[in-house]
Amino acid sequence: MIRITGGKIYDPAQGIDGQVRDLCIDDTGKIVETVSGGRIIDATGMVIFPGGVDVHTHVAGGAINFARAMTPEDHRRTQAFIRTKTRRSGLGGMAPTTFATGYLYAGMGFTTVNEAAVPVLSARHTHEELADIPIIDKASLTLMANNEILLEQLEQGEYERAKQVLSWYLWAAKSYGVKAVNPGGVKAWKYGHDAKALDTPIDGYHRLTPGQIVTNLARICDDLGLPHPVHLHCNNLGAPGNITTTLDTLARLEGHRAHIAHSQYHAYGGDGWDTMCSETTVLAEYFNSHPNLTTDAGVVLFGDTVTITADGPWQHLLYKLTGRKWGNLDVENETGCGIVPYTYRPSNVVNAVQWAAGLELLLMIRDPWQVFLSTDHPNGGCFWRYPEIIQMLMSAEFRRECLKKLPDRVKSRIKLPELDREYTLLEIATAMSAGPARALGLTHKGHLGVGADADVVVYEEQVDIQQMFSHPRYVIKAGEVVLEDGDIREAPQGKEFLVRPAMDPATNDFIRPLFEDCYTMKFEHYPVELERIEHPDLRDCQPPATS
Repeated sequence: MIRITGGKIYDPAQGIDGQVRDLCIDDTGKIVETVSGGRIIDATGMVIFPGGVDVHTHVAGGAINFARAMTPEDHRRTQAFIRTKTRRSGLGGMAPTTFATGYLYAGMGFTTVNEAAVPVLSARHTHEELADIPIIDKASLTLMANNEILLEQLEQGEYERAKQVLSWYLWAAKSYGVKAVNPGGVKAWKYGHDAKALDTPIDGYHRLTPGQIVTNLARICDDLGLPHPVHLHCNNLGAPGNITTTLDTLARLEGHRAHIAHSQYHAYGGDGWDTMCSETTVLAEYFNSHPNLTTDAGVVLFGDTVTITADGPWQHLLYKLTGRKWGNLDVENETGCGIVPYTYRPSNVVNAVQWAAGLELLLMIRDPWQVFLSTDHPNGGCFWRYPEIIQMLMSAEFRRECLKKLPDRVKSRIKLPELDREYTLLEIATAMSAGPARALGLTHKGHLGVGADADVVVYEEQVDIQQMFSHPRYVIKAGEVVLEDGDIREAPQGKEFLVRPAMDPATNDFIRPLFEDCYTMKFEHYPVELERIEHPDLRDCQPPATS
């Protein structure tokens, strides 16, 4: 049992904005009204947040492993975690090892993460890696916007059958929700093309368009009652002028919930790389008038990183643009993947626009319950650099200093110099914890109310914002002090969240013959067995009531 006294609590879900009050945790790892006995932590002069929740990251699976293999130079220059009684040795850097991932997230106060892109074919291995990440709880999203069996049902207008097929795949993958990457575009990539226009039929199909995939996946996620809505990586990622595609995509979501991934990469104007500019104002206005939508910003940070995405066509283009080394993974029937090491430079006008656009969205979308802290790790930058973003959000003066490093010619292409908003601590707590937890449908996360998971982070209040959020004084995970005074004290295994949506039992018999045509492995070997998931936490699906 633990009682935390004297600290200022910031709990957006409970409407608590810096009030000094006791926070009590029982032996089951839950927040309670009061406790008798146990440890007392004096948090006088400190601030208390719910544990951070990363709604969009890439920390496990084939793609991140490929990235680790492609960047040995990163491992050579990265200081290792030294083995202790509670910590294994491991590497940090752009694509840290599994156990280093857990240490680094917990080390800045994050206790839950969402692995945002998993092909079902590699889900078994992904779960093994997720289980090897200590301390933090995990969820994962299944890639479904280019799955041949699903798309064939949509092509034929068989919506109900498509819904059953998607349910089958979610349970086969033992995942938490649906990720849609470049809908139809990765399927077209297998024909050597892409899918840039939402109303043009996809290569290999007569009628099916990317726009139809977007609308149907959003509808299916709602009809199945998944806790998290469709998690959408729009078509034309990263391309100048893609704001038109993004707004067209959002229009296809009217009436449905949706989460837009790394929206910074979808907020560009211009008709080429020489004229590329930020169009975040129009995108922010759309979010401000559509409370059914949430997004993670996908902020870019200057420096070295490695880009990984299931958007194979984009990664091939990035390889051609940069001449950097490139890798491609084709996952049969499901998706593709590309890996390109990359360096963001403030002297590069395109990179400068990208850096500004992510911050602009965080500052111009008014409601912090709709826009969340992220770098699309590792694509825009490593997750352990989140405190840099927090400092830029909380200090307009610091942003102005950063803007001085940009080329003069970029200033007319971005909106950031005009913005003087500064986040409050309550808004930071919303964007890094309460908001993403609510968007994921994790009702027991992201708040400090009675009955919530006792995931708590305690920061020393100080003027140096980046230092404050980089080095919490205490991190408590499920009621256990896992970090104290900068040291990992315990490294328990976290839970993994998954869903089991309703499914017609006859779906197995429907998919089996199609499966034999589409895959090189046996049907019986494909689904991930539930007993392979360590510490599973099965969440409810609540389909909408029918009249």
